[in-house]
Amino acid sequence: MKLIFAIVSNDDSSKVSKELTKNRFSVTRLATTGGFLMAGNTTFLIGTEDDKVDEVISIIGTHSKRRTQMVPSSASYGVGMYTSFPVEVQVGGAIVFVTNIERFEKL
Repeated sequence: MKLIFAIVSNDDSSKVSKELTKNRFSVTRLATTGGFLMAGNTTFLIGTEDDKVDEVISIIGTHSKRRTQMVPSSASYGVGMYTSFPVEVQVGGAIVFVTNIERFEKL
């Protein structure tokens, strides 16, 4: 048995959750915040059999797309002088971790 942690952008989380549930995977959703952009994410916890891991990852990949976004950035030009300019960054997609489960019980 495996436990899959999948961190997905809030923009894609509803689609991912809907597809996983439609394909009979039990999903727990946690509201999380990323450290770089401080943007909202959803972290999914999915317990599944070893032979279903690729199917879960495929569903997540199909429904969480990478895109570019302009975000404000600042640069320092000496003491107390700052300027702000937009920087293009990649957002979206998914980060997936798969771990072994030694024991599972549903009480």
